[in-house]
Amino acid sequence: MTMHDVFLCLGSNMGDREAHLERALREIEERGIARVVGVSPLYKTSPVDYTDQAWFLNGAARVETAQAPRELLAGLKQVEADLGRDAGGVRFGPRPIDIDIILYDDLIYNDEALTIPHPRMDKRAFVLTPLCDIDSEIIHPEINKKLRTLLSEIDDASQEVLPYSKE
Repeated sequence: MTMHDVFLCLGSNMGDREAHLERALREIEERGIARVVGVSPLYKTSPVDYTDQAWFLNGAARVETAQAPRELLAGLKQVEADLGRDAGGVRFGPRPIDIDIILYDDLIYNDEALTIPHPRMDKRAFVLTPLCDIDSEIIHPEINKKLRTLLSEIDDASQEVLPYSKE
């Protein structure tokens, strides 16, 4: 069985944000979707695109999975639904949990439901910061730059990414 190296970004800005993120990772493992092999620290992050909402708690995880990309996506969407995510909600709006596939091996993949690498990852400090905590040397397969380089190139003062500690 071939195992794939996958990076996920997780976020929450509703309810007990930290508990949602922890439960999502636990569900991913317990359901046999993937094995979590690394987790970043969490960050409080300002909303991007749709800004009239609460701040997010974001983190990243490195997982190993035998699942193909679309199968993995389906499993992650089911975890989101089971944790209270409304699939018909406002795009980029408030949500108890969001789980995105950011990188999947060195795969470049695009269909109507899924794009890998994640199409906005290189513009998102809330994605790149926790990814760099796990491995800043990974090279984006399309842009051909290290994650730490992509993070250093973000020039958007509106994207606040602050270390999180339990309040």
